[in-house]
Amino acid sequence: MKLVPIEKRSGLTREEFIENYLKPSRPVVFTDLMKDWPAMQKWTFEWLKENHGQIDVPLVDNHVHDADKYFQTAKTMKFGEYLSLIEKGPTDLRLFLFDIFKKAPSLADDITFPTIMDGFLKSYKFVFFGGQGAITNLHYDMDCSNVFLTQFHTRKQVILFSPEDSARLYHHPFTVMSKVDPINPDYEKFPALKGLVGHETTLLHGETIFIPSLWWHYIRYIDGGFSLALRANNNIFTAVRGGMNIVRHTFVDKSMTKLLGLGWQHWKENKAVEKAEAVLHETA
Repeated sequence: MKLVPIEKRSGLTREEFIENYLKPSRPVVFTDLMKDWPAMQKWTFEWLKENHGQIDVPLVDNHVHDADKYFQTAKTMKFGEYLSLIEKGPTDLRLFLFDIFKKAPSLADDITFPTIMDGFLKSYKFVFFGGQGAITNLHYDMDCSNVFLTQFHTRKQVILFSPEDSARLYHHPFTVMSKVDPINPDYEKFPALKGLVGHETTLLHGETIFIPSLWWHYIRYIDGGFSLALRANNNIFTAVRGGMNIVRHTFVDKSMTKLLGLGWQHWKENKAVEKAEAVLHETA
């Protein structure tokens, strides 16, 4: 497996972005897309603790997608306590896909939606917090939206793969998940990874990565920190696919997990291997 750097751009116009990145479904890192947000300077750890530290936030750990813990209840903690925790050092507790604006509406005054493209889903603004070393396992977003992920203050490693590589990434059927670790790929267990090309960047304060619809992403917190994701949809077909994903997850995957537990997990793993082997056979 080879990782190539994702291009970083400043001063990118709407027209350039649409022609060179949105239409061809190509990732890019903006260095200045959100530079005028008051949040860029305002949202520090101390300011968030002082002004919104009493919010109760739901946390997950690295086992959130394990079949035998699929229906676990998230741990709840005061936001200020959690911020202090991730400032101290490594923890696998993450604040994941959280709409903090429902708990603290005034925070919405500190951001604006960019005009870089149309179709932003203004009701879906999510924050992600994690401690040093925390990871978000390889997946693509269930709703199939384009994602603009903006980093605050610290560093985050982002690794992306094209949707064309789904089978070679051992995509689990009825899910948007893969068990592949792109940092330490296991070529004996996942031989289809050999020769695969991924796209990688270290996201810094104020930078925004454009993750195109259906692209796989793996995220590692180099430092304890946080980011904000805005979502946009420019294609009715991916919106329909997103709806189908949600139906499959809700009515098939969750039901079969509840019914069969690890047996369902093993079936998905075997099907993922079969599809990867078929691709290898076709290209041999």
